[in-house]
Amino acid sequence: MKIKNNLVLALSVLILSFSCSSDDDNHQQEPQGAYEDGILVTNEGNFDQGNGAVTFISDDFAYAEQKVFFNVNGTLLGDTVQSIDFYGDLAYIVVNNSQKIEVVNRYTFQSVATIDSGLSNPRYITFLSGKGYVTNWGDGSNPDDDYVAVINLENHTVSSTISVEEGPERIVANETSIYVAHQGGYSQNNVVSVIKPNSDEVETITVGDVPNSMVFDSQGMLYVLSGGIPAWTGNETGGQLDVINTSSNTVSTTIEFVDNEHPSNLSYGESLYYTLNGGVYKLAIGSQELSTTPEIEGVNFNFMTVHDNILYGVGAEDYTSNGTLESFDLATNAILHSKEVGINPGGIYFND
Repeated sequence: MKIKNNLVLALSVLILSFSCSSDDDNHQQEPQGAYEDGILVTNEGNFDQGNGAVTFISDDFAYAEQKVFFNVNGTLLGDTVQSIDFYGDLAYIVVNNSQKIEVVNRYTFQSVATIDSGLSNPRYITFLSGKGYVTNWGDGSNPDDDYVAVINLENHTVSSTISVEEGPERIVANETSIYVAHQGGYSQNNVVSVIKPNSDEVETITVGDVPNSMVFDSQGMLYVLSGGIPAWTGNETGGQLDVINTSSNTVSTTIEFVDNEHPSNLSYGESLYYTLNGGVYKLAIGSQELSTTPEIEGVNFNFMTVHDNILYGVGAEDYTSNGTLESFDLATNAILHSKEVGINPGGIYFND
């Protein structure tokens, strides 16, 4: 009888353990929302027409949904959807010409808050030390009113502003500092601002003309790609790649392109990638020899990024009809997928 009772007890414990384990496993596998584990593409839309939007594409490219914000919330997102960044479970959508940031749950896209005060031509956002930092051009005709807005993430308001040089555009952060590339707004500039979050002090680093993209490598070095001054200005300069040592905030390496080459869309995987004259080029970390042969040809990307050794790029068709998201296997440089997105796509974000 004692043996029988022990056997029954053991079986009961085993069944209970399996049940709890199964419950935990099922709980872990529950999706957080319809837009989890996919790709979000920002579509600027047509300027002054209020038709900016976000497209969702499943990881396997089997499914795409246009106008996600409208579908969930019943209102249009706004005019010129510029960028997105994530903080915890929230997505912050910068809507440039509507002078606002829409805050949504990143997995369900349910609206959480709207930040529509204290912004003027907002462009890009990043986060550090529990605060958001948003680049603002201000009045494009005024070179002296540009700033970075500091966002209180508890009440979703602009708590302060930091004056910076003209044309703050892309913004990234490491563990200690915020880096702002000054493309120049409606003019041209050639600096990266470094902001210390505890004091809001700003220092500047001179780089190439019109810096358009920045990436950190695995060692924390910051690579800044500058497109150069365009020919129509009458003062054309070529592109330039600067490597910033973020420990000292000094330029350690500079690689110059020829005068009529204007690269853009710097991305980082195992190597650096950038676009130039309809091609995607590769540059090994540490190399100073620019390739003359593209890895991928015949592209016209507004934006490009690398994720899990796959290159993703978005391009506009004619700026009035829907654009396209394409992906390429960087092991073979072969195209993997293509999917229709919205009008004038300009950003790619992985909602992992």
